[in-house]
Amino acid sequence: TVTDGSGNTAICTQLVTVIDDINPSFVTCAAPVSVNLDAGHCTTDLANVNLGTPTTNDNCSVATVTNDAPDTFPLGDTTVIWTVTDGFGNTETCEQIVTVIDNNGPAVFNDRACSDDGTIDLDDYLENNQTGGSWIVVEGSARLNGSIFDPENVVLGNYKFSYTATNNVCSKITEVTIEIHDECIVLPCGREDVIISKVLTPNGDAYNEFFTITGVETCGFVVELQIFNRWGAKIYDNFNYQNNWNGYAHKASVGEAETVPNGTYFYIINLKNSGLEPFAKAFYVGTK
Repeated sequence: TVTDGSGNTAICTQLVTVIDDINPSFVTCAAPVSVNLDAGHCTTDLANVNLGTPTTNDNCSVATVTNDAPDTFPLGDTTVIWTVTDGFGNTETCEQIVTVIDNNGPAVFNDRACSDDGTIDLDDYLENNQTGGSWIVVEGSARLNGSIFDPENVVLGNYKFSYTATNNVCSKITEVTIEIHDECIVLPCGREDVIISKVLTPNGDAYNEFFTITGVETCGFVVELQIFNRWGAKIYDNFNYQNNWNGYAHKASVGEAETVPNGTYFYIINLKNSGLEPFAKAFYVGTK
């Protein structure tokens, strides 16, 4: 408004525009967060994560703070973008790292089974929500028919299998180690199972050619054999006998003959590592 000395006036209008072109700022962003998964889970809900709150500053207006956090966080690192916006639309961002940790590791099972117990279904070790994967052999020479392991004809020892579920946001691993043993198998290793020659006729007719101890071949015993004549002289001994004596003897015990004469002889048999008492009895050597 302009006014002269006589009171006359004139008016013009000037427009003054105040512009805020300065971005708001973060004084501090939200701190990094680490979250441990619950057992058996592959993700964690946002409700279970405390993201915290950033602090902001602006020169002349009230700022609004938002973030793009997902509803669920998978295993590992997720970047959350925080945005502060002032009243004039100016923005600034900062990043927060949310780390989801699976402290539970793989589900691990250790078991034992007898080779004669029948097939084993490895799926019996899985949780109900574990699907989409397949079993693999990690340790041991074994074949699988899907999830079925047959221990009947495998070498005794440990067999390790692994399964990775792939239907979830993250993978869940199950590891199963099974020791295959033969404790359920009853071997013919008792005293009543031992069969000892009663007659030896080394005459070349393929019958009773050798003095034999049989019936316990699968028991792992070491056969210690001593043979004496009727006067108590030892004519043969072998401390790892292999069913191969056919009547030959030390010459000092039977004169110059290479084989023992017909007659009655006596044996003492010790089955080493068997826990059985020694066997002692008479038997006959002849040529017919």
